[in-house]
Amino acid sequence: MNLKLDYKKTIKVGFAFAIIQCFWVVYDYVIPLLIDNAFGLSNAMRGLIMGLDNLLALFMLPLFGKLSDNCKSKYGRRTPFIVLGTLAAIVLMIFIPVTTASQLKEANVIRNDLETRFVEDAAFRQEKLTEFYDDAESGENKYISKIVFDELSGKISKEEFVNLTTDDEAGYFNRFAKDGMNRYINDQVYNQVTKQHSVRLVFFILILFLVLVAMGTYRSPAVALMPDVTPKPLRSQANAIINLAGGVGGAIATVTYMVGFLINENGYVGIYIANALSMGILLLCFIKLVNEPKMVDECRRICEEYGITDEDDEAVDLKEQEAEDVVTADKAADEAVLSAEKQKLKKSKTRSFLLILASIFMWFMGYNAVSSNLSIYIVNVLGCTPFIGTVVSAASMAVSAVAFIPVGMLAVKIGRKKSIMLGLLFATVSFVCVFLFIKPQWGTSVKAIMFALFYLIAGFGLIVVNVNTFPMVVELSSAKDVGKYTGYYYMATMSAQAITPYIGGLFMDHLSNRSLFAYSAVCVIISIVLMALVKHGDSKPLPKKKVYEMMEDVD
Repeated sequence: MNLKLDYKKTIKVGFAFAIIQCFWVVYDYVIPLLIDNAFGLSNAMRGLIMGLDNLLALFMLPLFGKLSDNCKSKYGRRTPFIVLGTLAAIVLMIFIPVTTASQLKEANVIRNDLETRFVEDAAFRQEKLTEFYDDAESGENKYISKIVFDELSGKISKEEFVNLTTDDEAGYFNRFAKDGMNRYINDQVYNQVTKQHSVRLVFFILILFLVLVAMGTYRSPAVALMPDVTPKPLRSQANAIINLAGGVGGAIATVTYMVGFLINENGYVGIYIANALSMGILLLCFIKLVNEPKMVDECRRICEEYGITDEDDEAVDLKEQEAEDVVTADKAADEAVLSAEKQKLKKSKTRSFLLILASIFMWFMGYNAVSSNLSIYIVNVLGCTPFIGTVVSAASMAVSAVAFIPVGMLAVKIGRKKSIMLGLLFATVSFVCVFLFIKPQWGTSVKAIMFALFYLIAGFGLIVVNVNTFPMVVELSSAKDVGKYTGYYYMATMSAQAITPYIGGLFMDHLSNRSLFAYSAVCVIISIVLMALVKHGDSKPLPKKKVYEMMEDVD
């Protein structure tokens, strides 16, 4: 009789991950827009803020993973962290948009006035375009990057550039001047509002910090719950279900900010209130459906029934060999050989573990550089409104989400390692296509459709990779330290997310917006190389009951 995944139980456990994704989907899409619109910071500074809050998670995730490993609550090891952490996050997150209300109102007055003048006031527009051109010609490149200026110089003269209109038929304004216009407007917002009320920015960052503290207390415990209640051979399939549940949470979050932006492009308070309510409802479902101690006990009994242990097959083989060799003549020599083989296996597993973490790190360096700047790219580069931007992003991810269940089965057929490398390849192709084929001078509709198609490929790659990387990490753990290994996994992901938004912002500031995708593609290629060197952590064949056990079942 084959071992089968308990889908009903896995879906129940998935509510914890749905809560997490409900928060992060809103955070990753809305916060960059809020920072950009309210404070007028550069791409790099915005990336620094988006990354700094993740630095805290580098310490908190392994810590709370370990704390939950040792927790002896009657509600289980993970549940207390999930419940209390979610409640704290719900309360704190509402203050994120509240702290920026006055700042955003003043910034929008300046932003709307300058955008109108660029469109309607020819003298003002010519003055600023002359300023942009002279700045780039002098080598400062504050408003026009060197790469863009070199391209501009080969296409049109200075006189033609300064006389561009925002709706020129050739698309030269969007191609050469629009980024400069956005940077100029942001500079004015920063100088006239943010610098005058710097305490608002400090308070905003403080609230972000506190929200991340709350999220950090339960992210590792929430994700570690799945391995606690799932036998090792089924974890890729279970992780596919968990990610699907997370996708549902993300879809709920997407609907909240989609409707919020449809009603009001600056409706950040309403978006976060709706998101807090959504997280609260998901938490109630989790509390009602999940009995952690009972589920853990059921998993233990199943593992005993099928002879599943926390050790790799290689380690089990060594123990069996050790038992057989106890009666040999040269026992001391045999023990020395076995000890050496065990040490060699341990080193090999450690090397694979570090390579997996390094590969995951580079994957998130690439993917998060895009995701943390996605809303800015869609609005500022593609020219979409925040609402249309949510539709473009949601459409790509919704179509690719169909792959969740097949991806779990793919790992059973070809293994986790090959599945991950396939997903990384999809993401690389996607980023390269965006870099090479989406042109600034195209119309907004064409750019949005092309981007949605290319980003769909990356979304599929994201699902393939994320479904399999976490099970690969915990495959190398034991029951008593799953939380710790979960913390290591998130330490790799969060450390990448702490620095890559800033690096991606530097590329956008000093090269071009589309150079972000070239940077991301290189990071993912490095991730593929690292994953190719991994030797342990792949999925094992599903075990069957021993013959005598099946006979006992019949009796």
